[in-house]
Amino acid sequence: MDTAAEPIPVTRTVDCGTAKLLPDVDRPRAWLLTVDGAPQSYVDLDAPTHLEFEYVRRLAHVLDQAAPEGRPLDVLHLGGGALTLPRYLAATRPHSRQDVVEADRGLLALVAEQLPLPDGCGITVHAEDARTALEAAPTAGADVIVADVFGGSRVPAQLTSVEYARAAARVLRTDGCYAANLADSAPFGFLRSQLANFATVFAHLALIAEPSVLRGRRFGNAVLLASHAELPVAALARRTAADAFPARVEHGAALRRLIGDAVPVHDDEAVPSPVPPEGAFSVG
Repeated sequence: MDTAAEPIPVTRTVDCGTAKLLPDVDRPRAWLLTVDGAPQSYVDLDAPTHLEFEYVRRLAHVLDQAAPEGRPLDVLHLGGGALTLPRYLAATRPHSRQDVVEADRGLLALVAEQLPLPDGCGITVHAEDARTALEAAPTAGADVIVADVFGGSRVPAQLTSVEYARAAARVLRTDGCYAANLADSAPFGFLRSQLANFATVFAHLALIAEPSVLRGRRFGNAVLLASHAELPVAALARRTAADAFPARVEHGAALRRLIGDAVPVHDDEAVPSPVPPEGAFSVG
């Protein structure tokens, strides 16, 4: 990309729709990626630790707490977008090994061309289906799995079943953590089923979301966490409460109440996440 020229928007047809890269007028090499009008990623090439989206900050908090400061991690990212979190982790934990799986080859080509990764960053990008890649990944090979996969504005059905949760558990190390960006609203039929799936497989769960979402006042993002080991709930609660848009960490009895009578969903009955309300994630 020619950094001397005034940045201009880039529009391209990709596999899953129309992608746009929109420059941020306030930050010289920062870009917003949208697909069919829905925001997908925000990247500042000069400041990879600058995270614009609140849910991405929450996922970053999880990565920050996954190991002592500075220790490299082995991370599998399901869903790539503009590679915001992989860039963040490469900056905060040098020498981490990161595999990024993104099914949209056209999107990957656009990002590689317009927002190239730095040399030697330890990030490897794979043009592949997320479920297929997860099932082929080495057993106990990942410290963290980050799932942020949306077909348009919905999580695909193949990533919403208990079989998928079991596949994630196989790939994680015994103290590893699964972290997924999901979206739902009251009465939380989708979110409750996802929690039920992971409760079947993992001993420890938590959910990070804004209070207004948890109270059912609006549709929004929620980060689901699952691990065989205890989660750093107190540290995450402190960090998320201090964000510009504070979030709450639900766990234990409160989370069991949320799950209620929800039951695990199997592959043959799995459905995508709900359609967001008009304008929920769109940009003008």
